[in-house]
Amino acid sequence: MGAGSGGGAGGAAADPVGEGESAPAFAADGALLFLSGRPDSDPGAGDSKSNGDDEGAALWSLPAHGEAELIARHPGGIAGFAAARDTGTLTYTAGLLPGAADPAAHGKLHKARKDAKVTAILYEAGPTRVWDRDLGPDEPHAFVRAAAGGPVVDAGGHGVGQEEPADAVLSPDGTRVAYTRFVPGRVPGENGTVVVVADAATGKQLRVVEQHGYEYVGPEFTYDGTGVTCARMTVPAYEAPWDITLVRIDLTSGEETDLLPGFDNFPGGVAVSPVDDTFWFTSSEKGHAPVFRRDPDGTVTRLTAAGSYAALCVAPDGRTLYALRNAIDSPPRPVRLDAAAADQEPVALPAPGGIDALPGTLTEVHAEADDGFALRGWLVLPEGASAAEPAPLLVAVHGGPEGSWNGWTWRWNPWPFAARGYAVLLPDPALSTGYGLHNHERGWGQWGIRPYDDVMALTDATEARADIDASRTALGGGSYGGYMANRVATRTDRFKAIVSHAGLWDLRAFQADTDAPWYFQRIFGDPLTSPDRYEANNPYLGAEKIRTPMLVIHGAKDYRVPVGQGSALFQDLQRYEVPAKYLYFPDENHWILTPNHARVWYGTFLNFLDHHVLGADWQRPELL
Repeated sequence: MGAGSGGGAGGAAADPVGEGESAPAFAADGALLFLSGRPDSDPGAGDSKSNGDDEGAALWSLPAHGEAELIARHPGGIAGFAAARDTGTLTYTAGLLPGAADPAAHGKLHKARKDAKVTAILYEAGPTRVWDRDLGPDEPHAFVRAAAGGPVVDAGGHGVGQEEPADAVLSPDGTRVAYTRFVPGRVPGENGTVVVVADAATGKQLRVVEQHGYEYVGPEFTYDGTGVTCARMTVPAYEAPWDITLVRIDLTSGEETDLLPGFDNFPGGVAVSPVDDTFWFTSSEKGHAPVFRRDPDGTVTRLTAAGSYAALCVAPDGRTLYALRNAIDSPPRPVRLDAAAADQEPVALPAPGGIDALPGTLTEVHAEADDGFALRGWLVLPEGASAAEPAPLLVAVHGGPEGSWNGWTWRWNPWPFAARGYAVLLPDPALSTGYGLHNHERGWGQWGIRPYDDVMALTDATEARADIDASRTALGGGSYGGYMANRVATRTDRFKAIVSHAGLWDLRAFQADTDAPWYFQRIFGDPLTSPDRYEANNPYLGAEKIRTPMLVIHGAKDYRVPVGQGSALFQDLQRYEVPAKYLYFPDENHWILTPNHARVWYGTFLNFLDHHVLGADWQRPELL
């Protein structure tokens, strides 16, 4: 479950304490830059590189010939970096502890805390955690280095409260740096983000891109450095949802131009042309995420008809585009695109990591909502499903709720279920992206009402197929999908089993404990003064109505949907004597990320379905 989305941020990012190589990017001289936690092969290189602390990821450079060289290190690690297109200027994002004026002072404070084994954090404002990590005690800053071995300039802090490290980007000539800054409000509901443009040589702020009622993220400099392109999101309110567009800010006049007026979906993943004011972006669209091109005259052209695209990269001449393409039935693969041709087929590039034939086929399901809105979803059918041998069905509700089943995912992947003989419906109900702003509006503030009706309508349409066994169906979901699973459990007993992963159970308790309470209060209001939406959408209030066996799954390090939500649900299921199991991961967060835990997740999920949907004996997974 997310708290909104926006355009893609510039630069490269990685875990600041990661040990492997990550975030590759080319420098102006053709060297390959990357982050790594590897030890320095030349530990005597001096304090200018190490700052006396080798902990965390550092920035390395690999020339066309020769060995990789350490070029920047920061106490506690570097979170992300970017290189100027035309010069050797670099910027990287790293932390400064309170009271530290520069990296050297930060290094001394960092070492003192480490030696004293102090991990405590004193908060004096605004959010304290995000997703699965505690914020602080250091604040991310943008640092700029104009030349190898030259001085490092602090271009300013990003604020403490970003969902992800707010990485900086450089103008093509390296003279200016832009980054996102989190600005805490007087009250939580006024928290927001702005874009800061600063002089790369001095750190002096040149412009702050801000406007009441909007948030700005994902800055990218135009090809000539005279402007900044970024995503602008309207701040959501109780009465109306947010919308996203891309804007250009002229850095001389400050004039702001909407680049996508009338574009009905949410843009993201921006890549700018190196030769003119053309740019490319991606956006969800009816179960896909195509690449779009926006020409300088405002013309928008869809470049791909099918599949989902990410990691857009433009060739130096602006005529070729590279990307990662994936789909429900295809993991990510690198491809090449003509940068201007409409609805083209991409050229697949050689790469490792392919998969063998899938255990089934993919089709679509359509239905009409009770308000006349056209609904759609993907349907995965296992091999052999037919009218003679109809398949049992799993309905899987996506998270977000602003999301879409439009690409490959290693979590909630439908194909292991198909291999076990299940059909899998992947519905896109109200609030799903890719169906226009109206689909967002029709579900706003109605998390458990309009989207619930849409999921049921698509389930009805799927169960009406001759190759589906309507008497053997189950439902599951994660995050918002877990919330929907809980909501479904309190409203119907049509399913044989329900699986709730990281699901919201008690909305009133949740909004006070989540890492982003202000966002959810914008949707549902203050529970003390505006309780109506909480009561209308709260699964907890229907706990005594649950009759369906449930599997509850939660990670202890989940800050977005805190683990107490899963624990409380499991306790209530036992209190009302509902057949239930609780798969608890002490070391996982909102997602189950480690490979063997993922295997346990799939194994437990499938065995639970087999037992309650197919009538098989319960099989406890071997490692549990």
